[in-house]
Amino acid sequence: MSIQIVHSSSTTNDLTNKGMVPVPLSEPACQIAALEVKVRERLDCKTGIWECSPGRFERQSASGEVMHILCGSGEFAARDGTVYAFKSGDTLFFPPDTYGTWTIQETLRKVYVLI
Repeated sequence: MSIQIVHSSSTTNDLTNKGMVPVPLSEPACQIAALEVKVRERLDCKTGIWECSPGRFERQSASGEVMHILCGSGEFAARDGTVYAFKSGDTLFFPPDTYGTWTIQETLRKVYVLI
């Protein structure tokens, strides 16, 4: 077994700039950065640390997701109209095929696992 540790994950500078979000809904477009972590025995597992600047964008992933908010705040508006507010310290569980709009109020950094 090989255990990986990201020290000070809420402040690490090891993230790589990924450019703007795929479907921006604000001007300027949200910018994202990420540190993708490969789990040796589970190469199909997508996990890591993800950061996004303030603004709005459409969620396009059909994958389910577990995320823990390290810092920042915002809201997710599901297509059914339900709005979920979140902030630092919250954990969210998205089932597969959850679509809607992210509104990032303070730069968001999260740990995520796509399921």
